[in-house]
This record gives sequence, C-alpha cells and structure tokens, in this order.
Amino acid sequence: MDKLELAKWAADYATKIGASQSAVTVSNSRKVQIDVRDAKIETLKETTENQLSINIYLDHKYSGHSSNDLRKDSIKKLIDDAVAATKYLSADDFRELTESKYFPQGKQPDLHLLDSYHENLTTDKRIKIAKEIERSAVGQSDQIISAEGSFSDTIYSSAKVFSNGFEGITEGTYYVISAGVTARDNDARPEDYDWSVNRFFNKLPDHSEIGINAAKRALRKIGQKKIDSGQYDMLVENRSAGRLAGMLISPMSARSLQQKNSYFEGMLGKTVASDKLTIIDDPLIESASGSRLYDSDGIAAQKRVMIDKGVLKNFYIDNYYGRKLGKTPTSNGTSNLVFDYGKQSMDEMIKDINKGILVTSFNGGNSNSTTGDFSFGIGGMLIENGKMTIPVYEMNITGNALDFWKKLVAMGNDVHRASSRRTSSMLFEGINFAGI
Repeated sequence: MDKLELAKWAADYATKIGASQSAVTVSNSRKVQIDVRDAKIETLKETTENQLSINIYLDHKYSGHSSNDLRKDSIKKLIDDAVAATKYLSADDFRELTESKYFPQGKQPDLHLLDSYHENLTTDKRIKIAKEIERSAVGQSDQIISAEGSFSDTIYSSAKVFSNGFEGITEGTYYVISAGVTARDNDARPEDYDWSVNRFFNKLPDHSEIGINAAKRALRKIGQKKIDSGQYDMLVENRSAGRLAGMLISPMSARSLQQKNSYFEGMLGKTVASDKLTIIDDPLIESASGSRLYDSDGIAAQKRVMIDKGVLKNFYIDNYYGRKLGKTPTSNGTSNLVFDYGKQSMDEMIKDINKGILVTSFNGGNSNSTTGDFSFGIGGMLIENGKMTIPVYEMNITGNALDFWKKLVAMGNDVHRASSRRTSSMLFEGINFAGI
C-alpha cells in the first residue's frame, strides 16, 4: 500500500470508530551525511525515517499521535487508542479541520522540488566532494589548524489526507555542501564557515569555492579586537541578515496576536519600518528551499506581500488561531521570504561608509515578540573611511524593533539564495554598539 492509500485508510478508519474528523500524514525520508577532517572520514551516516502521524478531532476535542511502525495492525491499534484517549480531553470549540474552501483548487503547478539525479548519487561521489571541500580549505594558509568538509543530501516524500476531503502529495530533495575552518591566532582560535544549499545537485556551486570562502573568512578574523562602544553605521552581510528578519516574523503570527504577545497588534496598515523594507512571502518559486503548494493546515499556497515599503500588510493566520480571532486563514508560517533589493553591491556600500561595522555573524541573543526589544551579539569588521580595517568581536547591539527597522537606509543587490530567507545586504544608520 502506498503512502496516499495508507493515509486514506487511516483517516477513514478513525472516522469509522468515532472520530468526528481526522488528519493523517504518512512520510518517509532518507538522509546521508559525510564529514571529512584531516583528509579522513569523520562521519558517514545514513538515516531513514518512516512515520505516520494522525490528529484526532472528536466533538471539538483534539489530540495528536504518531508512530514509526507502518504495519496496518500497529496503525489500527494506534488509532484505537488515540480515539479512546481523546474522549477524556476537554472540548475546545475552535478545534476543527480547515474548511475545504481554503484547500488548493484545480490543477496545481509543478514546483520542481525533486531532483531525479539523486538516484545516481553514490557514496564514493559524496566522499569525493567532502574531501575536495576540506582540501581546498586547508590549502589556503599554513595558519589553518583545522578544517572540515561536509556533504549531505536528503530525499523525502509525504502524503497528507484530511477526512473532510483534502489530499496532497509532496516530494523533494536537498543537497548541502559546507566547510568549517579554524585558524591560528596566538592564543585565539578564530573560526568561520561557508555553505550552500540547493534542491538540484547540478546547481550547487563549485565545491572547492566553499572551502576557500570558509578559509578566507576565518583568516580574516586573525587579530580580532574589542573596539570602543558607540554609535556606528551597521552593514549586515546578506547571509546573516536573515537572523534580523526573525524579529519580524514571530509577531506576525496569529498565535502571538491572539495571546497578546505581538508588538504588531493594531499595526496592520501602519508603518513599522523604513520604506526600504519590502518583504514578500512567495511559496510558489520553482525549486526554492521553502516552496510548497499547501501548508500543514492544508491551506493553499499563495504569494503575499507582508511588508510593503515599510507598511505592515499581512499576518500569518493559521486555521486554529484564525478561528479564535475570527479571521480568514492565510498560512500557518513562512515559506520563501523575498526581500526587495537595491542597486549597490556590498563592496560599493562599504566605500560610502565613514565609520561603521560590517556584521558577518550574530552570536547568541534574543528578541521579544511582545515588546520588540532585542539584544544580539555580533562579530564582523570595522569600517573606516570606506575600507574594512580590523576584525571586531564581543560587541552587542540592543534596541527596539520598531525603532531599529526605521533606521534601514539601503538594501544591497546581492540576494542570498541559499536559504528560504532571500535577504541581501542591509545598511542601517546610527546603531548603538556596546562592548561586552
């Protein structure tokens, strides 16, 4: 029995024995991970996972259950026990499956998430790539004391069935190549990394470039210094800017709004950032990391403008909290976040900065979705008179998101595509940096 037929059978069986509604997902995935250090294989691991999960709705009572045993007798017992247990729970009037009018309708596009080449990928090929990455990193300098090259690939598929008519099948692949490098700097050991992700093997960048870039980034940190606290312009490189975007996403959720944990409450249609910030959630980009035809609530994927030139336009409204808020469901979370980009490269932006800090990493910290207050540790490079001078570390930035995002003055043209958060470099004016 294939995944879709098994999911249908489980949903039907749950209804037959007393469930008002049910939602079933049957999935399987296979991941291979290769890590090479000192020209030797450090990790060679293959993980295969099969799972059935079922959500039971019974007179507005709700419970979730899962099993890795996909034998019918075992699933039957799981559902028997699940339905029996759900009867003892308290009712919640908002616990129902998504209405069918929000499901995908008609013929759906092919998002090209599955790479047919995957079946031709051999263990020897995986090891060769990991070794090539590690070797290219080590070869950059005798100041490199350790380097790791990694290759991993994942293939997955799932079938989702709701008892009120939803059916969906998802399948795809991911490839990840990465390098981590440690350099020698007297008593210090500066580290850095590089990586790339793609759904298609032949679209990965040259493997050696990953090792070379990671080495250059680590070597650039030699001589790190603490600098004086003060106000600096802040340029955040594209691959790190996604961390900042996180402080915008949580308060956009229906859960945060319903529980009064969102600093965006009452802000729909109002300015929450500078006019340089536009964010579009687009789940329908072909072959992108976060692409999908529907979310876990069965809500049809749709492109939405979340922030338009600094104005808040949309929230992420899932089925459950949407019912509590009396709002139409939109999506239960992010897909691909596409940031509007500018005209200058990061190097061109650096030339225009008199006194600033290029942030290349965020080290710990947090943001509060209720108040908007945040604090992040950073690492990077001091910029003086249009040039990067010394590497800096052990600095903090703190503030409030509503004030912070209004200091955004420019976006770079260097879109980072190896992530579902497609950010480019971001330039902020007048940010307070404090030494730790």
